[in-house]
Amino acid sequence: MVLIRREMGSCQCRNTVISNNQSSSKIPGLPARTAALRLLDAVCHRGETLDQALPVATAKLANPSDRSLAHNIAASALRWMTALDAMIDSATKKRLPDDAKARMALRIALVQVLVLETPQHAAIATALPLVHGGPRRLVHGVFSTVMRGLESGALALPATPEIPGETLDRWTDRWGEDVAVAAGHAWAKSPPLDLSFKDDNAGPLEGERLAPRHLRLQPDNPVTALPGFDDGTFWVQDLAASLPARLLGEGDGKTVLDLCAAPGGKTMQLAAAGWKTISVDNSEKRMERFKDNLARTKLDAQIVIADLMTWEPSEPADAILLDAPCSATGIFRRHPDVLHCIGSRQIADRAEVQAALLNRIAPWLKPGGTLVYAVCSLEPEEGEEQIEQFLENHAEFAIIPATDNMLPEGIRPTENGCVRTLPNMLSDKGHVDGFFIAKLQRKG
Repeated sequence: MVLIRREMGSCQCRNTVISNNQSSSKIPGLPARTAALRLLDAVCHRGETLDQALPVATAKLANPSDRSLAHNIAASALRWMTALDAMIDSATKKRLPDDAKARMALRIALVQVLVLETPQHAAIATALPLVHGGPRRLVHGVFSTVMRGLESGALALPATPEIPGETLDRWTDRWGEDVAVAAGHAWAKSPPLDLSFKDDNAGPLEGERLAPRHLRLQPDNPVTALPGFDDGTFWVQDLAASLPARLLGEGDGKTVLDLCAAPGGKTMQLAAAGWKTISVDNSEKRMERFKDNLARTKLDAQIVIADLMTWEPSEPADAILLDAPCSATGIFRRHPDVLHCIGSRQIADRAEVQAALLNRIAPWLKPGGTLVYAVCSLEPEEGEEQIEQFLENHAEFAIIPATDNMLPEGIRPTENGCVRTLPNMLSDKGHVDGFFIAKLQRKG
């Protein structure tokens, strides 16, 4: 444990009082905190992701900055929840239930002070109305006790947030302690901004080039204000997420099926590389954003909104890229909610869906064609074990080993030629998302 990065100063919360006669609706900043509470409730109690919960939770917030603040508070609370709960529990004689509104309000208040650098008086003033009709004195007392503990040095925020227990145990067992520790370090920071380009010309943008048609920038860059955004020269895409399409190489007018294609990053890569792309996804809403991205980048693809278990192509394709639905544990840096929603049962459920999809699409590939299977997951059941089982059931397929020259420096193929990205890779450059990728060929 290390002391928090800035001095707490005098405990301003001690004399903070919210009058019973004061209208909560007039408290500055309260609507955003109320939305943050709704977001946390959706994730912790209903198992929704932040993205799923955001439209409803922030529906009453007219200002985009308020919506952004609500999301930031909730995401930060989820990221640091283990440390926040330990502080809360140290200040109560009887442990508050996990689903208690008082615990939720305290998480929101504490993370604002400790991580988002909100003044103490503002954090508690907007937290107490969240337990309207509930134990406001308890919330105020626990908050004050934690603040005193931080000032005295009896309490401290750890250097990095702790990966939730089940996930930490699972990753330590499967990838080793070094990877689990690196995951904590990756989780502590805002991930860098990775851009994929239509060609090798990044224009006036400056950053670190980790691969062809790629540039890495600092996370605080406003994407829509960057030179070239309006002209459609680039799109946002983590370096690891760009690898599946990179393994397919240049298209030369051949046909590729991009399956589970939204929000479109891989389709834009494939179209820019000369593939005739048919992009299929079952989400009409996500495909609307997809269409906007295609229009902005002036790239062409055939868009199909359909369920892959009922749809099928009119003829076999030269290549297929299946970015399969998965647990998404590999993108925990940007989506801290997944580590609170995903456990062994959810992983097993998604693995069943992936196996069904692989079996369904296998006949859609021409003899001699290439299938790239990818998941943004750190779970072997969805990656290594999934492909091992597929190859046992489909003798007509074999792995095409990836080579070093296909991959960015610092990422190497696995022993059998697949690609596995882990949190300890490129750690000195801002890390990468966790992916598994296999390139297969259907024998002629």
